[in-house]
Amino acid sequence: MTSLNLKWVVLAVAVLMYALVIAFQEKKVWFTSIAAGIVILLGCILPGSIFNMPVNGTESAFVNHTYAFTHAVGGVINWNVILIYLGSMTIAALFLYSNVPARIADGIINNSRNTGVAMVLILAMTGIISIFVENVATVLVMAPIALALCKKLKMNPTYFMIGLAVMSNLEGTATLVGDPPSMIFAGVSGYNFMDFFVHDGKLSIFFIIQTGLLVGCIYFYFFFAKAGKNKIDVEKTEVISWIPFTILLIMIIGLAGISFIPDPTENALEVTNIYDFFSGFFVLFLGIVAVVWYKIGQKKSWSDIWTLIKELDWETIFFLLGIFVVVGGIQETGLLQDFAAFLAKICGGSKFLGFLIILIVSVVISGFVDNVPYIIAMLPVAKMLAVTMSTETQLAPELFMFALLVGSCLGGNLTPFGASANVVSMGIVKKEGYPMKFSGWLKVAVPFTLLTTGFAALVLWLLWA
Repeated sequence: MTSLNLKWVVLAVAVLMYALVIAFQEKKVWFTSIAAGIVILLGCILPGSIFNMPVNGTESAFVNHTYAFTHAVGGVINWNVILIYLGSMTIAALFLYSNVPARIADGIINNSRNTGVAMVLILAMTGIISIFVENVATVLVMAPIALALCKKLKMNPTYFMIGLAVMSNLEGTATLVGDPPSMIFAGVSGYNFMDFFVHDGKLSIFFIIQTGLLVGCIYFYFFFAKAGKNKIDVEKTEVISWIPFTILLIMIIGLAGISFIPDPTENALEVTNIYDFFSGFFVLFLGIVAVVWYKIGQKKSWSDIWTLIKELDWETIFFLLGIFVVVGGIQETGLLQDFAAFLAKICGGSKFLGFLIILIVSVVISGFVDNVPYIIAMLPVAKMLAVTMSTETQLAPELFMFALLVGSCLGGNLTPFGASANVVSMGIVKKEGYPMKFSGWLKVAVPFTLLTTGFAALVLWLLWA
């Protein structure tokens, strides 16, 4: 099979996989796993075509097949991302168990001059928590607080719950440990924890996203201005323990410290080395420490430990594993380079046009489909596009890569099924007896998405163009 034909085969596998994932979300792990298996099998059958297999004629078929499998599993899958996600999920779950977020929210309500301000501050807090905690978990821990406040105000909680969802989605990409998209970006770009704040002497993605947070808070302040001008007090939630919060702080400080440790193998020829997994092992270790505390400090049974581990987001982890392999196969056949060249031709050397295309397409696509597989596929394309166009004009890859992150993460707010947190918030208000209409979601989310994306994109352009 020629390399050209192989490209079409791999592309067909990827397109079919994406179509099935979109059509049958509940079975997405099956489709990505099967597609990954097919790509690995193609690498075994056609040595030298996928996963850089040796083909000098001296290797046995067994060696070739083994190389394809080990390179796909060890070289294409970004295990640092997987380890960080697994460790941070565990810490986040116990952070929510500790009741610290609920206690902080109670303090916000009691110390706000009126309920309208309290609602906006709770939404801001939701965004801040989502920097370190998975979006769905953030919505679940903040929902009871929001519902209790709405009941005291005798207010329909629908719009407030929409606010919780969109604000949690907004901050997911602000730091290295925020959400899978930010971890994936770090793997593609080589960013460490501190690079999310400042890179090459410029303010980075964290501050770009905070523009969206500020605009979002202003938007909701006017939206809820009439919700209540009276002050109410709530009973403070009792904190179970501050230890998970302490572990969370250690994780943040530790990742920041690791950012300043030079990579001793930076100029080595090896594709991977132990330093590549340093951050992942560190976060995973802290996750294990948190579980040990939960078992011993909280006197939990092994059944409780199993329940904690079982309820982690394993679906996303296995989903990522399959996507990494498939997109790795696409990249190694040269399809992503071809697509980047095609986009460069359309842009005609205009970095502003390229910026707009990536931003707008990302918003629209992420409003309807999961942004994780889209980001994994498109981040290398955005980077290659910038490199291709930089021969004609000075262009930092971050301009296009950040545009992809901003568009895909904020675009998920566009529709009620654009992100998992949106679906969860709809389910919560439905159980409360307030079925959420599609038009009701659009009334709040469309202006929010346009405003936050627009201002974040403006700041991104001013900083990196």
